[in-house]
Amino acid sequence: MARILSETDIGILKTVAPECKDLLCSGSGVPYSSILPPLANHYSKDAADFLRRINLLSRYELEYLIRLILSGEESLGCVPFNYITVFVENVSERLGEEIASQVRKSYENSECPA
Repeated sequence: MARILSETDIGILKTVAPECKDLLCSGSGVPYSSILPPLANHYSKDAADFLRRINLLSRYELEYLIRLILSGEESLGCVPFNYITVFVENVSERLGEEIASQVRKSYENSECPA
């Protein structure tokens, strides 16, 4: 079952994508149930822009997002590989390689729902 974004999730999405006006996927019309897939697929121009936006997150917000990823609540399956690569590198720099490795494994075990 897809999760419903919390106020914290929405705040993070608005931080990294201030142009986000509503919380619906423009392609499917379905409400967002994660932060990173819409950031990557709807708001970021490319991987460099994605990284620039991720760098806007505070350490607390990044740690919160990592907790969601590791618990399986935050989907990574629809995030393009090159975007995940820069995300994992950023996590490694900011939070350490051990956590980055866990995120990498979560991505490798994820699927994009059709």
